[in-house]
Amino acid sequence: MDSPQQIIERLENLEIKASFTEDLLDQLNMTIFRQQELIDRLTQEVIQLRQQAPDGGAGGAVRNLRDELPPHY
Repeated sequence: MDSPQQIIERLENLEIKASFTEDLLDQLNMTIFRQQELIDRLTQEVIQLRQQAPDGGAGGAVRNLRDELPPHY
């Protein structure tokens, strides 16, 4: 059986570990929050770029290869 002093030490160690775990969880949550903000901004940029594309963002549109010939041909 553990002595009262050993029990107190174990309890203090568990409290320290819990504190570090809470701090790590807060850091991870902040990282995820910032990443989600970045994803949202990038998504908006992609949407804007697709709207600015000459073909309206339709990547699967049929293109005429004659339109893609360099001007010296």
